[in-house]
Amino acid sequence: MTMNRRTFSGVSLAALLARTGSLRAADETPRRGGTLVVNLEPEPSSFLFNSNTAGILAAQVVEGLVEYDESFKPVPALAESWEQSPDGKTITFHLRRGVSWHDGKPFTAADVQYTVLEVIKKVNPRAGTAYRAVEAVDTPDSHTAIFRLSEPSPAIWAVLSSAEAPILPRHLYEGTPPLANPWNSKLVGTGPFVFKEWVRGDYVLVERNPTYWRKDRPYLDRIRFRTIPDPGARAAALETGEVHYAPFSAVPPSDVDRLRKLSNLVVETRGYGTFVPAFFFEFNLDRPQFRDKHVRAAFAHAIDRQALADRVWFGLAKPATGPIPSAHAELYTADVTQYPFDLKKAEALLDEAGLPRDAEGVRLRVNHYTMPYGDLFKRAGEFLRESLKQVGIDLQLVNLDLAPFLRQIYGERNFDTYSTYYNSSADPQIGVLRRYWSKAILKGVAWSNGPGYSNPEADRLIETSFTENDPAKRRALLVELQKIAQDDLPSINLLELQHFSIVSSRVRGLSTVRDGHSKALRDVWLVR
Repeated sequence: MTMNRRTFSGVSLAALLARTGSLRAADETPRRGGTLVVNLEPEPSSFLFNSNTAGILAAQVVEGLVEYDESFKPVPALAESWEQSPDGKTITFHLRRGVSWHDGKPFTAADVQYTVLEVIKKVNPRAGTAYRAVEAVDTPDSHTAIFRLSEPSPAIWAVLSSAEAPILPRHLYEGTPPLANPWNSKLVGTGPFVFKEWVRGDYVLVERNPTYWRKDRPYLDRIRFRTIPDPGARAAALETGEVHYAPFSAVPPSDVDRLRKLSNLVVETRGYGTFVPAFFFEFNLDRPQFRDKHVRAAFAHAIDRQALADRVWFGLAKPATGPIPSAHAELYTADVTQYPFDLKKAEALLDEAGLPRDAEGVRLRVNHYTMPYGDLFKRAGEFLRESLKQVGIDLQLVNLDLAPFLRQIYGERNFDTYSTYYNSSADPQIGVLRRYWSKAILKGVAWSNGPGYSNPEADRLIETSFTENDPAKRRALLVELQKIAQDDLPSINLLELQHFSIVSSRVRGLSTVRDGHSKALRDVWLVR
């Protein structure tokens, strides 16, 4: 398989809209200048790997070897062209010349080598699985990077952009733990915008890169990423035009219908095609009470997932049936163990587990850390608490900001239960399988295998699927994995979520392609 450089020229704006998916009318000419105001909730703790909003920040400053077009095919970014050997074990990237880091140092193959071997392979919980076969990155010259793989890794082609594999400056990171490097809060990249200022709890400011290698981009002078914790204040800021763009479902779903009717706002659900968020309930399998599957199954039967979708998400979600979301139709199966809402069944399972009600009617008291992504997930926690209360489980909610949540769950692993969602991404290998792979039990690495689930047969199926090129055989492996995981029930798959963005009618050029949510805003501009 050989991937070659692609160029685009002479394309009408109407065709561009159809091909690249952009909020832009056919008769408009981009206007330069201005400040785009973006709401990010929650505020990330750094630029790297700790939240969806961190990914949006990072995309403005750093870049990947490739980007993806409207069909999710790789197109040139920091790599101008590439070739893959017939056996899939060698990928040669020819890097773009004349590119500089924001501090003036030249971008070279040494930066690619360092990032892949020391950052992506070691501390990226999603892309790391696709890069596990990369044994070496050769750099025969400063503009050639050759990936040497021990075995083919088909999924690597889905994780070469800045969203999953941002190339970092070796001269600022080498010799330090990547996740603890102070440059993570003042990132230096090669991208269209340069970091200027971060006022915690208020805003992050990035400004136009005057030496960007795409000479006619970006259009904007600057982007101000604002933190507005209160959902009512966020909605008001959008309505008044104080904020131009709010990705990742920044307002309560109950407000969506009202906002759709406003002439100055657009509710956009496109741009999340590679995101596919799956919301689930996790158990700490090191806790004695959760080693009994009867107890975990009782929790599952006590939760009415359709009611959760309707009452908390107002229909912008649907019940999940298993580990892999239905959007991955080529790998999804519904033929797995199900745990329908059944309070009597839940009570019986808790009885079998030897957990009778006490004088207060309580069988079990456990804490539950809610996902730190705003009030929506707090309300989900309240729904879960009231659901489990019906069968004698006292779910004690703990609401933390993002940084302490990540430390408590993935650093100290000091929790009973928690709820969160993972981006299952363009391929389940990137977003789903880390939940069930024992080698993804990585203390201190956010969004990894939090429960500590380990099953040798699950590991075998996962690791075999990593290198299986035959689609039918790969599907068979992952169907069997879904059955094992859903039967073992290390976590409860609750919902498949639909993200949306709220966009000002002044905004043009916002990408709506499959991975649009993670793209740099270099093509965005504002009408007067």
